[in-house]
Amino acid sequence: MADKVTAPQIRAMKASGDKIVCLTAYDAYFGALADRAGVDLILVGDSLANVVLGYETTVPVTLQEMVHHVRATRRGVKRALLVADMPFGSYNSSVGQAVDSAVELMKAGAEAVKLEGDYPDAIEAIVKAGIPLMGHIGMTPQSVNNFGGFKVQGRGSAAETVLETAKNIADAGAFSIVVELTPADLAKQISQAISIPTIGIGAGQGCDGQIQVLHDILGFADQTFKHAKRFGEGQALALSAIKDYACEVRAESFPTDENSF
Repeated sequence: MADKVTAPQIRAMKASGDKIVCLTAYDAYFGALADRAGVDLILVGDSLANVVLGYETTVPVTLQEMVHHVRATRRGVKRALLVADMPFGSYNSSVGQAVDSAVELMKAGAEAVKLEGDYPDAIEAIVKAGIPLMGHIGMTPQSVNNFGGFKVQGRGSAAETVLETAKNIADAGAFSIVVELTPADLAKQISQAISIPTIGIGAGQGCDGQIQVLHDILGFADQTFKHAKRFGEGQALALSAIKDYACEVRAESFPTDENSF
Protein backbone atom coordinates (compact mmCIF):
# COMPACT_ATOMS: atom_id res chain seq x y z
CA MET A 1 0.00 0.00 0.00
CA ALA A 2 1.24 3.51 -0.79
CA ASP A 3 2.27 5.82 2.04
CA LYS A 4 -0.43 7.38 4.20
CA VAL A 5 -1.54 10.78 2.87
CA THR A 6 -1.27 13.67 5.32
CA ALA A 7 -2.39 17.29 5.32
CA PRO A 8 1.20 18.56 4.79
CA GLN A 9 1.54 16.24 1.80
CA ILE A 10 -1.68 17.62 0.29
CA ARG A 11 -0.36 21.14 0.76
CA ALA A 12 2.99 20.22 -0.82
CA MET A 13 1.27 18.89 -3.96
CA LYS A 14 0.64 22.45 -5.11
CA ALA A 15 4.35 23.15 -5.39
CA SER A 16 5.04 19.81 -7.08
CA GLY A 17 2.26 20.37 -9.61
CA ASP A 18 0.58 17.04 -8.86
CA LYS A 19 -3.21 17.27 -9.22
CA ILE A 20 -5.08 16.40 -6.03
CA VAL A 21 -7.91 13.88 -6.41
CA CYS A 22 -10.71 14.19 -3.84
CA LEU A 23 -14.07 12.45 -3.38
CA THR A 24 -16.84 12.36 -0.81
CA ALA A 25 -17.79 9.19 1.05
CA TYR A 26 -20.17 8.63 3.95
CA ASP A 27 -19.66 5.04 5.13
CA ALA A 28 -17.09 2.27 5.46
CA TYR A 29 -17.92 0.56 2.15
CA PHE A 30 -17.68 3.56 -0.14
CA GLY A 31 -14.79 4.97 1.89
CA ALA A 32 -12.86 1.76 1.29
CA LEU A 33 -13.80 1.78 -2.40
CA ALA A 34 -12.51 5.32 -2.91
CA ASP A 35 -9.40 4.50 -0.89
CA ARG A 36 -8.63 1.40 -2.97
CA ALA A 37 -9.05 3.47 -6.14
CA GLY A 38 -6.17 5.67 -4.96
CA VAL A 39 -7.82 9.03 -4.29
CA ASP A 40 -5.75 11.41 -2.20
CA LEU A 41 -8.42 12.92 0.03
CA ILE A 42 -11.81 11.62 1.16
CA LEU A 43 -14.33 14.10 2.54
CA VAL A 44 -17.13 13.01 4.82
CA GLY A 45 -19.17 15.88 3.47
CA ASP A 46 -22.24 17.45 4.99
CA SER A 47 -23.67 16.67 1.55
CA LEU A 48 -24.66 13.41 3.24
CA ALA A 49 -27.71 15.47 4.23
CA ASN A 50 -28.86 15.39 0.59
CA VAL A 51 -27.27 12.18 -0.64
CA VAL A 52 -27.89 9.84 2.30
CA LEU A 53 -30.44 11.43 4.63
CA GLY A 54 -32.82 12.85 2.03
CA TYR A 55 -32.83 16.52 3.05
CA GLU A 56 -33.16 19.24 0.40
CA THR A 57 -30.13 21.19 1.71
CA THR A 58 -27.17 20.56 3.98
CA VAL A 59 -28.54 22.88 6.67
CA PRO A 60 -30.42 20.26 8.77
CA VAL A 61 -27.56 17.79 9.29
CA THR A 62 -26.27 17.77 12.86
CA LEU A 63 -22.81 17.46 14.37
CA GLN A 64 -23.75 14.10 15.88
CA GLU A 65 -24.87 12.82 12.49
CA MET A 66 -21.53 13.91 11.06
CA VAL A 67 -19.69 12.18 13.91
CA HIS A 68 -21.61 8.96 13.21
CA HIS A 69 -20.66 8.97 9.52
CA VAL A 70 -17.04 9.94 10.21
CA ARG A 71 -16.71 6.92 12.50
CA ALA A 72 -18.21 4.67 9.84
CA THR A 73 -16.04 6.02 7.01
CA ARG A 74 -12.90 5.87 9.15
CA ARG A 75 -13.24 2.09 9.32
CA GLY A 76 -12.91 1.84 5.55
CA VAL A 77 -10.19 4.40 4.84
CA LYS A 78 -6.55 3.44 5.32
CA ARG A 79 -4.42 5.56 2.97
CA ALA A 80 -6.29 8.72 1.92
CA LEU A 81 -6.51 11.80 4.12
CA LEU A 82 -9.92 11.70 5.84
CA VAL A 83 -11.53 15.14 6.22
CA ALA A 84 -14.79 15.85 8.05
CA ASP A 85 -17.18 18.67 7.26
CA MET A 86 -18.20 20.91 10.14
CA PRO A 87 -21.98 21.22 9.71
CA PHE A 88 -24.06 24.38 9.89
CA GLY A 89 -24.41 25.55 13.48
CA SER A 90 -21.29 23.77 14.76
CA TYR A 91 -18.87 26.71 14.41
CA ASN A 92 -20.92 29.81 13.63
CA SER A 93 -21.58 31.22 17.10
CA SER A 94 -18.12 31.35 18.68
CA VAL A 95 -14.48 30.37 18.34
CA GLY A 96 -14.86 28.08 21.34
CA GLN A 97 -17.76 26.26 19.72
CA ALA A 98 -15.72 25.84 16.54
CA VAL A 99 -12.77 24.30 18.36
CA ASP A 100 -14.98 21.98 20.41
CA SER A 101 -16.80 20.77 17.29
CA ALA A 102 -13.54 20.19 15.42
CA VAL A 103 -12.14 18.22 18.38
CA GLU A 104 -15.24 16.00 18.44
CA LEU A 105 -14.88 15.20 14.73
CA MET A 106 -11.18 14.41 15.18
CA LYS A 107 -11.95 12.08 18.08
CA ALA A 108 -14.38 10.28 15.76
CA GLY A 109 -11.54 9.53 13.34
CA ALA A 110 -11.11 12.56 11.08
CA GLU A 111 -7.59 13.71 10.24
CA ALA A 112 -8.67 17.24 9.29
CA VAL A 113 -11.85 19.30 9.25
CA LYS A 114 -13.49 21.65 6.75
CA LEU A 115 -15.62 24.70 7.35
CA GLU A 116 -17.35 27.12 5.00
CA GLY A 117 -16.82 30.84 4.71
CA ASP A 118 -14.75 33.66 6.16
CA TYR A 119 -14.02 32.60 9.76
CA PRO A 120 -10.31 33.43 10.20
CA ASP A 121 -10.42 33.56 14.01
CA ALA A 122 -12.01 30.12 14.22
CA ILE A 123 -9.57 28.75 11.64
CA GLU A 124 -6.57 30.08 13.57
CA ALA A 125 -7.87 28.60 16.82
CA ILE A 126 -8.59 25.19 15.27
CA VAL A 127 -5.14 25.06 13.68
CA LYS A 128 -3.58 26.17 16.98
CA ALA A 129 -5.34 23.21 18.60
CA GLY A 130 -3.37 20.92 16.28
CA ILE A 131 -6.14 20.25 13.77
CA PRO A 132 -5.51 20.68 10.02
CA LEU A 133 -8.25 22.77 8.44
CA MET A 134 -9.63 23.01 4.91
CA GLY A 135 -11.51 26.14 3.84
CA HIS A 136 -14.45 26.48 1.47
CA ILE A 137 -15.42 29.51 -0.64
CA GLY A 138 -17.64 30.46 -3.56
CA MET A 139 -20.96 28.65 -3.42
CA THR A 140 -21.04 27.57 0.21
CA PRO A 141 -24.10 25.27 0.47
CA GLN A 142 -24.76 26.06 4.13
CA SER A 143 -25.52 29.63 3.02
CA VAL A 144 -27.98 28.55 0.32
CA ASN A 145 -30.78 30.58 1.90
CA ASN A 146 -28.68 33.75 1.72
CA PHE A 147 -27.83 33.07 -1.92
CA GLY A 148 -31.42 32.29 -2.87
CA GLY A 149 -30.50 28.90 -4.25
CA PHE A 150 -27.50 26.97 -5.54
CA LYS A 151 -25.98 29.64 -7.75
CA VAL A 152 -22.57 30.48 -9.18
CA GLN A 153 -20.74 32.95 -6.93
CA GLY A 154 -18.05 35.50 -7.77
CA ARG A 155 -19.28 37.00 -10.99
CA GLY A 156 -18.57 40.64 -11.76
CA SER A 157 -17.86 42.88 -8.79
CA ALA A 158 -18.37 39.97 -6.37
CA ALA A 159 -15.12 38.38 -7.57
CA GLU A 160 -12.98 40.59 -5.34
CA THR A 161 -14.88 39.49 -2.22
CA VAL A 162 -14.36 35.82 -3.03
CA LEU A 163 -10.66 36.43 -3.67
CA GLU A 164 -10.23 38.31 -0.40
CA THR A 165 -11.99 35.54 1.50
CA ALA A 166 -9.58 33.01 -0.01
CA LYS A 167 -6.62 35.09 1.11
CA ASN A 168 -8.05 35.43 4.63
CA ILE A 169 -8.51 31.68 4.92
CA ALA A 170 -5.00 30.96 3.63
CA ASP A 171 -3.48 33.55 5.98
CA ALA A 172 -5.37 32.04 8.92
CA GLY A 173 -3.53 28.73 8.44
CA ALA A 174 -5.72 26.48 6.30
CA PHE A 175 -3.84 23.74 4.40
CA SER A 176 -6.18 23.85 1.38
CA ILE A 177 -9.42 25.40 0.20
CA VAL A 178 -12.45 24.17 -1.74
CA VAL A 179 -13.58 26.56 -4.50
CA GLU A 180 -17.17 25.74 -5.46
CA LEU A 181 -19.27 27.03 -8.37
CA THR A 182 -17.16 30.03 -9.29
CA PRO A 183 -16.18 31.27 -12.76
CA ALA A 184 -13.15 29.37 -14.04
CA ASP A 185 -11.07 32.52 -14.56
CA LEU A 186 -11.68 33.61 -10.95
CA ALA A 187 -10.77 30.17 -9.60
CA LYS A 188 -7.53 30.28 -11.60
CA GLN A 189 -6.79 33.75 -10.24
CA ILE A 190 -7.36 32.53 -6.69
CA SER A 191 -5.11 29.52 -7.28
CA GLN A 192 -2.31 31.82 -8.43
CA ALA A 193 -2.83 34.29 -5.58
CA ILE A 194 -2.61 31.94 -2.58
CA SER A 195 0.07 29.49 -1.44
CA ILE A 196 -2.27 26.64 -0.48
CA PRO A 197 -3.96 24.21 -2.88
CA THR A 198 -7.36 25.01 -4.34
CA ILE A 199 -9.75 22.09 -4.77
CA GLY A 200 -12.34 22.87 -7.42
CA ILE A 201 -15.90 21.73 -7.89
CA GLY A 202 -17.54 23.53 -10.77
CA ALA A 203 -14.57 25.90 -10.88
CA GLY A 204 -12.67 24.83 -13.98
CA GLN A 205 -9.22 23.42 -14.74
CA GLY A 206 -7.22 26.13 -13.01
CA CYS A 207 -7.53 24.62 -9.53
CA ASP A 208 -4.84 22.44 -7.95
CA GLY A 209 -7.25 19.53 -7.54
CA GLN A 210 -10.86 18.46 -7.94
CA ILE A 211 -13.57 17.10 -5.67
CA GLN A 212 -16.84 15.44 -6.62
CA VAL A 213 -19.68 13.71 -4.83
CA LEU A 214 -19.06 9.98 -5.19
CA HIS A 215 -22.70 9.21 -5.94
CA ASP A 216 -22.66 11.73 -8.81
CA ILE A 217 -19.66 10.24 -10.59
CA LEU A 218 -20.97 6.70 -10.11
CA GLY A 219 -24.32 7.61 -11.66
CA PHE A 220 -26.42 6.96 -8.55
CA ALA A 221 -27.95 10.45 -8.52
CA ASP A 222 -31.33 11.01 -10.18
CA GLN A 223 -30.28 14.49 -11.23
CA THR A 224 -27.33 15.41 -13.42
CA PHE A 225 -25.29 18.52 -12.68
CA LYS A 226 -23.22 20.74 -14.98
CA HIS A 227 -20.27 20.61 -12.57
CA ALA A 228 -20.25 16.80 -12.44
CA LYS A 229 -19.71 13.93 -14.86
CA ARG A 230 -21.24 10.45 -14.69
CA PHE A 231 -18.30 8.04 -15.02
CA GLY A 232 -20.62 5.06 -14.56
CA GLU A 233 -24.30 4.14 -14.49
CA GLY A 234 -24.53 2.70 -11.00
CA GLN A 235 -28.23 3.35 -10.52
CA ALA A 236 -29.18 1.55 -13.74
CA LEU A 237 -27.03 -1.45 -12.81
CA ALA A 238 -28.44 -1.60 -9.29
CA LEU A 239 -32.05 -1.30 -10.47
CA SER A 240 -31.51 -4.04 -13.03
CA ALA A 241 -30.02 -6.38 -10.44
CA ILE A 242 -32.81 -5.74 -7.91
CA LYS A 243 -35.50 -6.29 -10.55
CA ASP A 244 -33.83 -9.57 -11.60
CA TYR A 245 -33.77 -10.68 -7.96
CA ALA A 246 -37.46 -9.82 -7.49
CA CYS A 247 -38.43 -11.68 -10.67
CA GLU A 248 -36.55 -14.83 -9.63
CA VAL A 249 -38.06 -14.83 -6.13
CA ARG A 250 -41.57 -14.50 -7.57
CA ALA A 251 -40.88 -17.17 -10.19
CA GLU A 252 -39.44 -19.49 -7.49
CA SER A 253 -36.19 -19.79 -9.43
CA PHE A 254 -34.24 -18.34 -6.50
CA PRO A 255 -33.03 -19.74 -4.20
CA THR A 256 -31.90 -22.97 -5.79
CA ASP A 257 -30.20 -25.95 -4.15
CA GLU A 258 -26.93 -24.12 -4.77
CA ASN A 259 -28.10 -21.32 -2.43
CA SER A 260 -29.54 -23.64 0.24
CA PHE A 261 -28.08 -25.64 3.12
